[in-house]
Amino acid sequence: MVMYSGEAVECCDVHKLFKSPGHPYTVGLLRSIPKLTERVDKLYNIPGMVPSPGEYPEGCRFAPRCEKACQRCWKEKPQLREIEPGHWVRCLLCDEGGKNHE
Repeated sequence: MVMYSGEAVECCDVHKLFKSPGHPYTVGLLRSIPKLTERVDKLYNIPGMVPSPGEYPEGCRFAPRCEKACQRCWKEKPQLREIEPGHWVRCLLCDEGGKNHE
């Protein structure tokens, strides 16, 4: 299970999580893992800061940091939904069939 700001944002088995992450936060976390086969000067970091508990946006808690956020993300709170058997994601883009935010 992947948590962000006190909420589960993705839940599935670990193999599925690494192979096909569905939430943009999970994608960012996986991008930040250093690879032994690559030498880089700076590791990837997710833009922005985690909001304070009293300062969450009205909609998705990750919207201020999400590169794929749309107007709906700022206003509507996403529910945890099953995007495929055994794979649950809290993201409006996945709700619309935009798995992996393509």
